[in-house]
Amino acid sequence: MRVAIITGAAQGIGRRTAEIFAAAGYSLALMDLRSCDSTLAIVRTHGADAEEFIGDISDEATVTRSVEAVRTRWGRADVLVNNAGISFISPAEAVEVQAFRRVLEVNLIAPFLLAKGFGAMMLEQQIGSIVNVASIAGLVGISDRTAYNASKHGLIGLTRTLAAEWGGRGVRCNAVCPGWVKTEMDVADQAGGGYSDEDIIGRNPMGRFASPEDIARAILFLADPEQSGFINGQALPVDGGWTTDGSWQTLRMRHR
Repeated sequence: MRVAIITGAAQGIGRRTAEIFAAAGYSLALMDLRSCDSTLAIVRTHGADAEEFIGDISDEATVTRSVEAVRTRWGRADVLVNNAGISFISPAEAVEVQAFRRVLEVNLIAPFLLAKGFGAMMLEQQIGSIVNVASIAGLVGISDRTAYNASKHGLIGLTRTLAAEWGGRGVRCNAVCPGWVKTEMDVADQAGGGYSDEDIIGRNPMGRFASPEDIARAILFLADPEQSGFINGQALPVDGGWTTDGSWQTLRMRHR
């Protein structure tokens, strides 16, 4: 039996990741602020033993209860997918400190709390994998996203530090860095008028958004010790080449 804990499992990348892990034979602890009913229905069609854990993962007491509940039910933790996150778009000079702190709490402090709690179980087992869902915003600067960029840069730093500390004790830690993904978060961000589909499609070398499937498959790869057992401390861009393309727009489009 293998057990995976997936945060932000109610929608988007988290929901698709849960389905792919269910198909791969994992039991699932699904964590979110809201009900994961639709995700539970999907994963149970694959025969997965799954349970939802609803609560604010930036709250240490909530995380502690979830860790103990997983320990009681399954007795182990093989994979932690720190997928939950929030977006915040605003010019730096207009960002209020309270909003900046909230982004850090959800996108960086919560993954630390979860890694600390479930990582302790993995260290006892001397095997486990943590996959943090960062972003290309953790690799480069993107305007109007100071809080989000800072949180994702920090998450990659956390990934590398845990990899250095725990790799020799059987626990690997890696990150995936998605580019723009077609999810509910993208719909909400575009509703604010910050960018359009064409802004992303025109800039991306592959001429499209990522799908939740693209990201979920990369997560499963990094989680599986048979496929990636000697990969540790890496930040894997899943961005269609966004962070490698130094072309200007007319040159980029000339090669489409």
